[in-house]
Amino acid sequence: MAGILLRMLRLRPLSKLSFTATPRLSPANLHRRLPSAHGACCSRKLHTREDGPKKSPAAAPERLPFSRVTQEDLEFFRKILPGRTIIDPDLLESSNIDWLKSVKGSGEVLLRPQSTEEVSQILRYCSSRNLAVNTQGGNTGLVGGSVPVYDEIILSTSLMNNILSFDSISGILTCQAGCVLENLSLYLEERDYVMPLDLGAKGSCQIGGNVATNAGGLRLLRYGSLHGTVLGLEVVLADGQLLDCLATLRKDNTGYDLKQLFIGSEGTLGVITAVSILCPRKPNSVNVVFLGCETFDQLLKTFQLCKGMLGEILSAFEFLDSECMRLLNTHLKLPNPISDCPFYVVIETSGSDPVHDGEKLHNFLEQAMTSSLVTDGTVATEDSKIKALWSMRERVTEALTHDGFTYKYDISLPVEKIYQLVTDMREHLGGRAKSVVGYGHVGDGNLHLNITSPARDPDLLDAIEPFVYEWTSSCQGSISAEHGLGLKKRNYIYYSKPSQAVALMGNIKAMLDPKGILNPYKTLPDNLK
Repeated sequence: MAGILLRMLRLRPLSKLSFTATPRLSPANLHRRLPSAHGACCSRKLHTREDGPKKSPAAAPERLPFSRVTQEDLEFFRKILPGRTIIDPDLLESSNIDWLKSVKGSGEVLLRPQSTEEVSQILRYCSSRNLAVNTQGGNTGLVGGSVPVYDEIILSTSLMNNILSFDSISGILTCQAGCVLENLSLYLEERDYVMPLDLGAKGSCQIGGNVATNAGGLRLLRYGSLHGTVLGLEVVLADGQLLDCLATLRKDNTGYDLKQLFIGSEGTLGVITAVSILCPRKPNSVNVVFLGCETFDQLLKTFQLCKGMLGEILSAFEFLDSECMRLLNTHLKLPNPISDCPFYVVIETSGSDPVHDGEKLHNFLEQAMTSSLVTDGTVATEDSKIKALWSMRERVTEALTHDGFTYKYDISLPVEKIYQLVTDMREHLGGRAKSVVGYGHVGDGNLHLNITSPARDPDLLDAIEPFVYEWTSSCQGSISAEHGLGLKKRNYIYYSKPSQAVALMGNIKAMLDPKGILNPYKTLPDNLK
């Protein structure tokens, strides 16, 4: 089928290409009384402006009056976690720095529990001692939510990596929170199932962190968000109480669906220790197409045609612009699999019948080409070539890290407006930025806007923010589509949520974590309205 498509549409065979192969006052109440981050002081160099007293809303607020770890505390932790209480600064270094190397904490203790009971004992003790806790999964977050701000205890879920059960009839997987996403994918593929979630960071990120941040990823168009695929959670609350909502039922309409509170809560309401998730069957037929478009309007029309003609087999529709391609070429030496175009599209189909899927894909490509919506393209049906095409989309983030200091924005917008923000930002910044690129998930209106400069540039940041948030708010968009708010975006929440909603969030936080010990300084604004 692929050969027919290549001959008819003159698409380039991927086999000719080479690809490069491929980290006491209640603090909760005090939190509400702190001044806005513009007036907060902070001694953390990586969080603060270096050219004057003005502070970014992304800067860390003052340290809250939590207790500091004592020798007696260490003795307790060593008793319940023998050999898994880490205080060596060299071993702590990687847990104190985020993946982007833009946020650095000063955590002095790393705890590595293996069971829910151990997590419960840790939090019960920390609550009694008023010790702040930063839960950490794979530490692949992009908004400073996964590392300490000050000296919070780092609670790593990495050793909680056991698969508890898998029902091959229903496709329901139950596992501990520390399971790496890629490991779960490999486990399921051996049983003819797949995870409903796929991310570029799948080799490091953990399912507990994915759920805590409500990660979206490349398959959301087909399988929906974690709010739908997660069936149950086991969560340890701030005082050590265990909340067992680890259901494996597709339907359960008895009372409030409490698990939804913790999906996307970024570790501020409880520590997720186990997850049950509904997994789809592994498709028998997978095709990936890489196409080029001359305009973004043509790209959107291609998406519209794609939805209509591919229907139930469409599993992903991703895009990247020519600037992304330039960075892939320059920094990762990945060659363009087609001729140069202003915009590129990655389309994936997944189905059960290769003949049926191939025919639908054939008809779509023929229509797209004859309608002049796309100007060039290539098709892949073999695993190695599929991975090579996907790398053009998945490795953009990696390429950006080689281009300089990166300002990252994860925006949700009406689909027809997602690239207009990139165009307007380029015009707004003029020559002040090194690169302004856009890529993301067209299928769910999620733009990843990235701006680079040779080094950290406070003046450039002032030009970007709050312009990017005001622009997004004017289009009724969201300032965080899938990365969360973390430390960096907490004070911008009002661009996406009304004051009443944010106040209610604060009430929920105060109820579940009255001392505010869980992941402080994150998600909620410093000064609740």
